[in-house]
Amino acid sequence: MTNKNEDTFCKKMRKATREIHSISDALVNAKLAFGFLDDSVWADGLLIFYEIFRYLELAMIRWKHTEVGSLLQDELRRTEAFERDLEFYLGKEWTKNYNPRGSVTKYLNHLKEIENTEPILLLAYIYHLYMGLLSGGIILRKKRQVMQKIWPFKGSQTTVNNITDFGNSNIYELKRNMRDTMNSIAKTLDEDTKNKLIEESKMVFTLNNEIIRSIEGAGTILIKKTMYFVIPVMIFLLALFIAMRKV
Repeated sequence: MTNKNEDTFCKKMRKATREIHSISDALVNAKLAFGFLDDSVWADGLLIFYEIFRYLELAMIRWKHTEVGSLLQDELRRTEAFERDLEFYLGKEWTKNYNPRGSVTKYLNHLKEIENTEPILLLAYIYHLYMGLLSGGIILRKKRQVMQKIWPFKGSQTTVNNITDFGNSNIYELKRNMRDTMNSIAKTLDEDTKNKLIEESKMVFTLNNEIIRSIEGAGTILIKKTMYFVIPVMIFLLALFIAMRKV
């Protein structure tokens, strides 16, 4: 059992990435705020991370007899969940004309380079992305559900969230297992490798931020939804101004 006051490796990674992690949180909130209301923005948010999770899951299978593979839990496999959600939002033939955008390709190339040179560093990506999905991803899902209930301009209310559906698995237990496994692995590594993992953790969020910035439609949706409120208010103020001129 880990002592709560112990400065574990996972805590060290969290401290090292605190600043850039905060930037990521702000970007997600800014980009996906209207993804809560518009399926196309939500789908684009799924699309940018689909290839990344898919690559990492295949890498964990390729390296299943190493430390990299030890983080693979069946309950955490998300590739098929991504594909089911994307099929729902983009249609059954969404892959027909699909090509990863530049920022995603850059991310994938970086992962390939790591796997070819020092695969142990993939642990940084696996840990942060899956922990992020287990925490932030579920929070986003709940926010989206709430916003869709209270938003006055309702479209279709049918949504799917396979990506954040872990069935009967206990989220707390999944996160604890991930942390415990990562901390156990770190105890077997030399200081140089641990330092590299901490530095690579910063790159995780740097690359995440780049692909998050590429989410399409958020600005357009913001303007469109805002105008629903602005135009009636402007008309009211204009009518009030004209009425006062006549007094």
